[in-house]
Amino acid sequence: MLTRRSFVAGTVLAGGTAFAAASIWRAAAAEPQKLRIPDLIDARRHGQPIALRAQAGRTSFFPGQESRTLGYNGNYLGPTLRVHRGDDVEIAVTNALGEDTTVHWHGLLIPGELDGGPHQMIRQGATWRPMLPIRQPAATLWYHSHVHGRTAEQVYAGLSGLLLVTDDDEKALGLPSEYGLDDLPLVLQDRQFEDGRLVLPDGMMAQMHGRRGDTLLVNGTVNPVARVPRRLVRLRLVNGSNARIYHLAFEDGRPFHWIASEGGLLERPVELRSLSLAPGERAEILVDFADGRSIVLETGMDTNAPMMMGMLARASDLITGREPVLRFEPQGEEETGAKVPERLMAHERLDVSRVVRRRRFAMTMGMGGMMRGMMDGGMGMHGINGCAFDMERIDEEVRLGDVEIWEVSGAMMAHPFHVHGVHFEMLSRNGAAPGPRDQGLRDTVVVQEPVELLVRFTQPAVAAPFMYHCHILEHEDNGMMGQFVVR
Repeated sequence: MLTRRSFVAGTVLAGGTAFAAASIWRAAAAEPQKLRIPDLIDARRHGQPIALRAQAGRTSFFPGQESRTLGYNGNYLGPTLRVHRGDDVEIAVTNALGEDTTVHWHGLLIPGELDGGPHQMIRQGATWRPMLPIRQPAATLWYHSHVHGRTAEQVYAGLSGLLLVTDDDEKALGLPSEYGLDDLPLVLQDRQFEDGRLVLPDGMMAQMHGRRGDTLLVNGTVNPVARVPRRLVRLRLVNGSNARIYHLAFEDGRPFHWIASEGGLLERPVELRSLSLAPGERAEILVDFADGRSIVLETGMDTNAPMMMGMLARASDLITGREPVLRFEPQGEEETGAKVPERLMAHERLDVSRVVRRRRFAMTMGMGGMMRGMMDGGMGMHGINGCAFDMERIDEEVRLGDVEIWEVSGAMMAHPFHVHGVHFEMLSRNGAAPGPRDQGLRDTVVVQEPVELLVRFTQPAVAAPFMYHCHILEHEDNGMMGQFVVR
């Protein structure tokens, strides 16, 4: 599908030369581009069903240079789908890729047979028609390929998009809500390019630590510029990268308010000046652009990448330690618009006394397992609790309605741990109280030191299981995943 570029330890010097040349070409070729805003499909206005077509296409990330890509209803990425709490939404997903795929509704609380994991395969030329019951509070979710063994490559090529849940409680808060104007969807990705064309990093290091790229994209846009009104603006941040962790802050150090985690709105806004976002994580923030100054959202270097992969960064960024993500250019006169609410959304707190079971999960990786996996075609080099993923094996059985504690730890690097079909609360991190970024309802959390998750199981998974896995997509594809039933 994509041209592959191998990155292995023996080619560090040659790779560094190639990256330097690519940086020079990229600087000369890439002018600032207007931020692309995905089309919005509102389920209530659109009517039933919403049609999604997974298809191959061509995308010009750089002028005059076309890359082979994948997308939903287009060449790269997919439209933003907006659904409303209380509705039942039918989505007809047609597979026109020429290979098998699935569509996982990441963060949506629905039964296992609707989840879109590896068991809901959509064969070439087929159409899958799930009826999705929307019964959860407003939140920023996303959808993406989850076909086992090909998730990393299909998502890297473009198969993902946003899924927004809205409800009356959210609307009553008066938050910025004009899609594409003061309510911006922002899918953050890093991708590798050669002469302006998208390539697929491959080889030992890419499989061991996850694919990383030399160029940052926002909604598929290189060097993006967003024109925003001079008022409070809502940013819906989604880490759609395969492996990179972002450490986000504005270049002038201005504060912003974090208002929502993966599971929806927090109880109160949290003022921050920086925010880390791992693959699969989402965050909503409010930023005040009333001063009218042009400002850049930046990221620090990926502290989860091995030293060799740090060479993927641009030479200037290796010196400053910061890399531009997105420039904001406020337009027009200062406006009086939405204000940061003092309170957002009250949540029912799970009672620890209701816990009926404690389970332990250790995400493991190693050179020996990696070499065995590569000899077997790249599968199974990683695992959870010493076992690589097997679609025919159910790893855990859970009772519907139960509350459990899941203890999760990682090895060698930080791993974003994602659980399908649930929201959880953080109880502890490394034996201490959770940090500021651990609050709220979550479905994905960064794990290296041990964490304790308080999980309630509200969705059945009988006809098909739910997954739990590392959201570094190469780890997931190569065995760092398990599955559980809920009945």
